[in-house]
Amino acid sequence: MKIEIDSQAKKWFEEEMQAANGDFIRFYVRYGGSSPLHDGFSLGVSKEEPIEAAVTAKLDGVTYFIEEKDVWYFDGHHLVVGYNEKLQEPAYEYIRDSFTQDEIFGCDGANLPVLK
Repeated sequence: MKIEIDSQAKKWFEEEMQAANGDFIRFYVRYGGSSPLHDGFSLGVSKEEPIEAAVTAKLDGVTYFIEEKDVWYFDGHHLVVGYNEKLQEPAYEYIRDSFTQDEIFGCDGANLPVLK
């Protein structure tokens, strides 16, 4: 599992959350809302120091992280943070960490792999 932050999202965190060298940005599970991963839960963000960081990414001196207690939410996905121009806010995408052979290759009925 990893966190990726694009340049526009990085700029948003700097401008809107005053994230600067030495700061920490946490992605955490919120009760309520929905996401592509879990109904009834959504992703929140705050500026705070980690207690037990499980996943980190450092970009221009700012550490973005997910606490160990929130890893379950990502269900084997990487977090990719982009930027939604229309809403002028971060946009979150969840990318599968790994794929099974059946997910990469279909079956043709004779149990032979067929590239999807």
